[in-house]
Amino acid sequence: MAETVAPAAGVSQDTGSAVRRGRRPRSTRDFRSTPLGWLYSAPAVLVFAGFVIVPTFYTFYVSLWHWNVLNPAMSTYKGLGNYRDLLTDVDPTFAQTLANSLYFTVGMIVFGTGASLGLALLLMRGGKAMGAARVMIYLPHATPLIATSIIWVWIFNPQFGFANYLLHLLHLPALQWTQSQSTAMPSVILFSVWHEVGFTTLVFLGGLAVISEETGEAARVDGCGPWREFWYVTWPQLRPVTTFIVVITSITSLQAFTQFYQLTSGGGPNNATTTLSYLVYKEGIVLGDTGYGAALAVVLFLITVLFTLVRRRTAVGGGGLTA
Repeated sequence: MAETVAPAAGVSQDTGSAVRRGRRPRSTRDFRSTPLGWLYSAPAVLVFAGFVIVPTFYTFYVSLWHWNVLNPAMSTYKGLGNYRDLLTDVDPTFAQTLANSLYFTVGMIVFGTGASLGLALLLMRGGKAMGAARVMIYLPHATPLIATSIIWVWIFNPQFGFANYLLHLLHLPALQWTQSQSTAMPSVILFSVWHEVGFTTLVFLGGLAVISEETGEAARVDGCGPWREFWYVTWPQLRPVTTFIVVITSITSLQAFTQFYQLTSGGGPNNATTTLSYLVYKEGIVLGDTGYGAALAVVLFLITVLFTLVRRRTAVGGGGLTA
């Protein structure tokens, strides 16, 4: 007959379970501080360093030289000379290209964000054709930018383009579109909004989908009309999404290149569409002044970072983001 061994005096039977209960799983912070956590993150860190950090510092290094692409050993050191040349360069001036870049960026933020928000609100109403409408709205963004810009070159053609054909049907005068200094940049903005609005509309749809319907119903019960409901109920909950869209739009707009190269052959009439991103290409690749082009690229990078930080700080101050 087997004997049952009683637990020793003073030792609780719940000791093992208590110990097990005391062993809590490691938190995310503890895991990140372990060698295994660094090992898991190492591939992503190496890729980021290799494709972002190292090229950024190398570009700054090149910007300090009159760089010889064929034989870098024959490059001559200029220090900040390339940056001083930014202030004295003409045709176009640095101030003009900076103004063009900001003009395009502000236009994309205002019209692109407004159009995508309006489309998202319409699509949230539902209906039989809403699924097809979402596909049609997103389709331009899914199409390569180079292909759609070539199509729009024909649309903007002042002689036989579709844009002027529509104006003719409406009994309006024809426009020169990308061939006029006054309409070149608005034409590029129009095309860019059409191409990018699909992505930002889907982002707004995601933000609208997580808003509780009960808050809207409560506002309507209290007598709020559609506009007041949007302004006091929907819009405050969309501020984080809007901030994300504004930041992404700012970055992509400051770096935009393809549409300017295709629609206006780069600079447009009287450099009306010459932006910093195109000037980097023109100086560094076409004209072969790699050091000066690198200096322009560094300035463009700093402007992008500054724009993003300012927008983030204003969003945090207004409750749009959490610090």
